[in-house]
Amino acid sequence: MFSVVCVYNDQQVLNEFFLKSLKTQSLDYELILIDNTNSMFKSAAEALNKGAEKASGDYIMFVHQDIDLKSHEWLKNTEKVLNSIENFGIAGVAGISPWDEDEKISNIEQGNPPKKISKKLIKTPQMVQTVDECLFIIPRSVFKILKFDQEVCSDWHLYAVDYCLSVKDKGFNVYVIPADIYHSSPGDSMSEQYYITLKNILKKHKRNHKFVFTTMGGWTSLYPLYIQKKRPLLKKKLLTILQKIYK
Repeated sequence: MFSVVCVYNDQQVLNEFFLKSLKTQSLDYELILIDNTNSMFKSAAEALNKGAEKASGDYIMFVHQDIDLKSHEWLKNTEKVLNSIENFGIAGVAGISPWDEDEKISNIEQGNPPKKISKKLIKTPQMVQTVDECLFIIPRSVFKILKFDQEVCSDWHLYAVDYCLSVKDKGFNVYVIPADIYHSSPGDSMSEQYYITLKNILKKHKRNHKFVFTTMGGWTSLYPLYIQKKRPLLKKKLLTILQKIYK
């Protein structure tokens, strides 16, 4: 069974997208809604950890309020896929391979009008370095071992990226699954706080992960972040050179 955890700050969006598609599912689920309309929680990590404490299902699904599952069989089909993959630590619906920052791996549609976010569509689960935050699933048995890092991820960005790197360090695999969903948001928010969290993640994981690839781009802990941020063309050249050295 799935325990579905969703933090929301807009009841209308929640009802229009996620809850509308969730209520028609053919598989039983446990719904855990976290109301953040009054900004009670300062970070996604804090809110999601709180929600996951209540979970009793085999799988905990963390999902944004503006997701449409599109199919009545989505949970049923996804459960079959998850049961088939090995050493499962976390699985998302969009992600990035360790050495290919230019191509997201995903079947999802996003934005208005809806568009596929990737040309690299998949039919089977694919191992990746990190997954996107819009929807991802963690076995409850794994979440008992590893929670979201509220100190490193102290806002609303990159908490799944940090979790992916941490769960890999514990010997688990990270996957993108072949799931069709619609994400209403354009998914391109990169505030100053995003870079603060990114800096924290690069520092935390620099020993085991000299390169961190996200659906918003690739980065390295081997070079100052402020230069990578201000000079993206230089960053891309650096990544190419450093990858050849460290691959």
